[in-house]
Amino acid sequence: MALNYIWVAFFLIAFVIALIKLIFTGDTEIFKLVVDGMFDSAKLAVMDIALPLAGVMTFFLGILKVGEEAGVIRRMARIIGPFFSKLFPEVPKDHPANGQMIMNFSANMLGLDNAATPFGLKAMQSLQELNPHKDTASNAQIMFMVLHSAGPVLIPLSIMAQRAIYNAADPSDIFIPALISVYVATLTGMLFVGIKQRINFFDKTLLSWLLGVTAFIGFVIWYFARLSKEEIETTSKVVSNMILFIFIVGFIGGAMYKKVDVFSAFIEGAKNGFETSVRVIPYLVGMLVAISVFRNCGALTYIVDGMKWVFGLTGINTDFTDALPTALMHPLSGSGSRAMMIDAMKTYGADSFVGRLSCVFQACSDTILYILALYFGSVSIKHTRYTLVAGLLADFAGVVTAIIVSYIFFY
Repeated sequence: MALNYIWVAFFLIAFVIALIKLIFTGDTEIFKLVVDGMFDSAKLAVMDIALPLAGVMTFFLGILKVGEEAGVIRRMARIIGPFFSKLFPEVPKDHPANGQMIMNFSANMLGLDNAATPFGLKAMQSLQELNPHKDTASNAQIMFMVLHSAGPVLIPLSIMAQRAIYNAADPSDIFIPALISVYVATLTGMLFVGIKQRINFFDKTLLSWLLGVTAFIGFVIWYFARLSKEEIETTSKVVSNMILFIFIVGFIGGAMYKKVDVFSAFIEGAKNGFETSVRVIPYLVGMLVAISVFRNCGALTYIVDGMKWVFGLTGINTDFTDALPTALMHPLSGSGSRAMMIDAMKTYGADSFVGRLSCVFQACSDTILYILALYFGSVSIKHTRYTLVAGLLADFAGVVTAIIVSYIFFY
């Protein structure tokens, strides 16, 4: 229901603001700006997101089917089963959804967005099979969505590349602050949902896995902190793409070993790719158009200015407020927040405090409203329960951490 209220609020707020601008400032272009943005966003949702997604979905869902027929997904599910059985108690240990979620999280962590989305959508469909209330998000789907939307990307390669374009002295200097922020955001979302679902985080199995993941994150920070910018970029590119290709070849090899008709299995799985991409179009169009209306009417600018004024009254250092447009746009639109990040680097410089903080904001979580529209839309879920609240809380934790850590590293 939260998405319903937000969607309606975006249009109503935009109309009121646009009307006030027309009456009191004589801005005769405001309604044209808002309406043009609606058409552009509707086109973006279909032409730039849904249709290109169809090809990627078709391929990777076909590969996933090959992995399922080969039994590889089941083996992965058994390995992670003890941990997932505590975090996702509604999902049986050997259910394919476990392996599919692992694939999604792995691709996300490696920064392979094109691969992560098909794996995630397939995982959501598998979780929907276990969902007794088909129009309402299950506990497992909520946990999966919040962990996914927290965006645990180990190496923000695309952001580092963007910093290099704008002549940052060390494009990789945001790596550690971004990873710390991502970790805090993910952990916050997990704990919030876990408490709501009464998950015992002091369980020996769950606690040991969480400590192990924390140790792994610490190792990654230690290892990459020792490397130069060029070494970080080379290592991350080679490792991430090699791991993905190993998965693909491993699935095919395992299927051949099991004497599976590989191509027939691929075709059977691939058929669902286009269907899923078409199914999410109405949800994407609805959400992206509403976000565009809210942004183009100037509401976001007013929110940022209001926050600057409030923080200014406290007497604390308010330099971080100039980077807030990136943070506030990020839950709404990935492309919009990226544009805000680029604008911050153009205006203040890539090596400025604001420029660096904007990059850390961009790296520390995913676009929660877009994610909800895409994933829940793919299985026709209308009642998302507390998913949005949990996602926004995780995003807020990441933003606060990003501010604190960036003051420590860059100010």
